[in-house]
Amino acid sequence: MTSSSEDPSQTAADPSRTSAEEPAPGAPAPHPAQEGAGLLVLAGTPIGDVADAPPRLAQELAAADVVAAEDTRRLRRLTQALGVEPGGRVVSYFEGNEAARTGELADALEGGARVVLVTDAGMPSVSDPGYRLVAAAVERGVRVTAVPGPSAVLTALAVSGLPVDRFCFEGFLPRKSGERLARLREVAADRRTLVYFEAPHRIDDTLAAMAEVFGADRRAAVCRELTKTYEEVRRGPLAELARWAAERVRGEITVVVEGAPAPAPQDLAPEELVRRVAAREAAGERRKEAIAAVAVEAGLPKREVFDAVVAAKHGKV
Repeated sequence: MTSSSEDPSQTAADPSRTSAEEPAPGAPAPHPAQEGAGLLVLAGTPIGDVADAPPRLAQELAAADVVAAEDTRRLRRLTQALGVEPGGRVVSYFEGNEAARTGELADALEGGARVVLVTDAGMPSVSDPGYRLVAAAVERGVRVTAVPGPSAVLTALAVSGLPVDRFCFEGFLPRKSGERLARLREVAADRRTLVYFEAPHRIDDTLAAMAEVFGADRRAAVCRELTKTYEEVRRGPLAELARWAAERVRGEITVVVEGAPAPAPQDLAPEELVRRVAAREAAGERRKEAIAAVAVEAGLPKREVFDAVVAAKHGKV
């Protein structure tokens, strides 16, 4: 959302500009007005088709003092396709050096640099490097903005054919089987549509685990190579998709899974509700979470379970 009025601090930062003047269409925003402060730009990149690159991406790359890239070789291919040369120095910023390089980039930002962060595809910070640098910039009072771009999460949601009014992005599941199953059990009763990223060599095991935890008939969509030449969206029950994936699936994969159906209300006596809450508390859950969980599994309003617990506390159950 943009404002119709200009930030007066930007006018003060450049005495040659009056408040009535507008920046050239599509031009990068000026540096923030705070003395010595830079600007961090999170720049979305195409998830497949380079033609999907937002026009501002090339402008920001050309205007940058520093371009931090997850893969400098991929950045070079992208800039060649866009017909642009990075305006400043290019540094790598990936999982292996993210922790060490964040301080260096934060210092540059604090010193007034315009830093553009790009990852291999999609939006920085979304299952990609970026969060640490954003947090460091915010902590130092540096302005953070973004060049909105293609998103595998939203693209997969849109084409999945599953409800999109409420969804939860879960990123990558753990690689180890036991941890993966535990994570899936945590959201098994979640009624929102679930979105996951997964590697091609693990997709068959992941879909099989989902079928085991969520149910063989839970609907899902496996979105492969979105916006690329061999894009494929396979929809169906989880068990069916797991059998298909066993034949070896390649490419970048996003999985969209239907949320859990609303449970049919159970006719449970207040004593049973209290017992279930107590059992969860004994297992280490806080009372608030225990009440919420029992309400979900019983298909009842939280208030009903809460009232039963309160009544029991006062000896009325």
